[in-house]
Amino acid sequence: INAEYGGSMSSMSNEAVAEEKSVIVQFVTPEGEASGSQYSLPLKASLNQLSDLLNEHVLHNEEPLPYSFYVNDEEILSNLHETLQTNKSNVEDVLSIVYQPQAIFRVKCVSRCTSSLPGHDEAILSVCFSPDGTRLASGSGDTTVRIWDVLTETPFKECKGHKDWVLCVKWSPNGKYIASGSASRDPTVRIWDSLTGRCLHIFKGHKKYISSLDFEPFHRNEHCRRLVTGSKDGCAKVWDCSTGRLIYTISGHTNGITVVKWGGEGLIYTASEDKTIKVWDSQDGKLCRTLIGHGHWVNSLSLSTDHVLRTGPFDHTGIPESDLAKAKEKALKRYNEAKGSRPERLVSGSDDLTMFLWEPTVKKQPIIRMSGHSKPIILVNFSPDGRLIASASFDRSIKIWNSNGKFLTTFRGHVGEVYQVCWSSDSRMLVSGSQDSTMKVWDIRNKKLKFDLPGHADEVYSVDWSPDGVKVASGSKDRTLNIWRE
Repeated sequence: INAEYGGSMSSMSNEAVAEEKSVIVQFVTPEGEASGSQYSLPLKASLNQLSDLLNEHVLHNEEPLPYSFYVNDEEILSNLHETLQTNKSNVEDVLSIVYQPQAIFRVKCVSRCTSSLPGHDEAILSVCFSPDGTRLASGSGDTTVRIWDVLTETPFKECKGHKDWVLCVKWSPNGKYIASGSASRDPTVRIWDSLTGRCLHIFKGHKKYISSLDFEPFHRNEHCRRLVTGSKDGCAKVWDCSTGRLIYTISGHTNGITVVKWGGEGLIYTASEDKTIKVWDSQDGKLCRTLIGHGHWVNSLSLSTDHVLRTGPFDHTGIPESDLAKAKEKALKRYNEAKGSRPERLVSGSDDLTMFLWEPTVKKQPIIRMSGHSKPIILVNFSPDGRLIASASFDRSIKIWNSNGKFLTTFRGHVGEVYQVCWSSDSRMLVSGSQDSTMKVWDIRNKKLKFDLPGHADEVYSVDWSPDGVKVASGSKDRTLNIWRE
């Protein structure tokens, strides 16, 4: 009886404290800059009250915008009192509350397979939505690239020409080109017209399979003419998709290149099996710096601006800007908003079970080393808002980190190795594809599984979430391409 009443009294006293006690708070940007004055708030202050205060009195927003709030990297989910109890913050000092803008739109969770599209005769190794989300490209072991109409969920064009597996496909940010890279018996890159499916150019020069492709960002060149390709032969090459000519070759790695990225600041990043990441000037291909830290192959790179670099002038509505100059201006605005006041950040994942966070435009030393996985990290991926990082590993788990490299949570549920993770465009959900033939949708805020998506008969090799947030595509060893939606 005493224990029962003791617990009850304790609960009541906690509520009473929350009712009576107040705390001095300071709103702070994610970059650490103070916004507005300090305020004395009751401990019972709710999430909605914090949002109202920030919108009306601190930022003076004409229209209220959605924000998330954090104390010591712990998100406030209901009120200040509960969060402070969880992370044991000292309420005697001025309490810093970090606010982070959220996407104004909200993506609905995919929950069912609406189409299982046959056509490929071998495993589907790569799927990629167009920047406006209306079309989809897939690359397969059957040596073809196929383009699909996402709105009707039907085949659009079949692109034939490769003589070996198509390992990677990539859309240009203006939606005009599709680039595809092939395996070692045909180490070529082909450029396809996305509307007609016609092969425009064949880039020959690599000696081994093509591992990665990336286009020059829209805000730097609205014609998206230049493409960087990385290969197992240890070289990267930059090509002109308009003339079909090789512009220059990047050499310097002592082993195969695993990933190439074309950043928004005029830099190209290459990761390699030689354990290094190299940073190059995209104008002339000269080496700027080498990032050293990993003890084994570097498997994956992701930029904090990846989402806006991929989509250029297309926001979640997918509506194109008819005037090219205005489109470029919009792409630059989206890029600057995504980057914020901090330099563009890069995260790398490796076979050495670790990740590193870098600011490669500023310095060659890593910001932080991130560890926790027990097997090689196959993929790292920044969220579209640049606030979170997801990592997928052969240890069957997915880990979530904040943009400073602090570990937040682990998602477990797959019974096979996790091959792919992809964010929803509002950064509120994550979809994963696994060796176990399933996909899973994870709720980031509540840190739990939201939906199980069985449907494939074999390993899921590739997953992509459309930029408009409406659909997810998955490619499998079972030769089918599945489309998922609400």
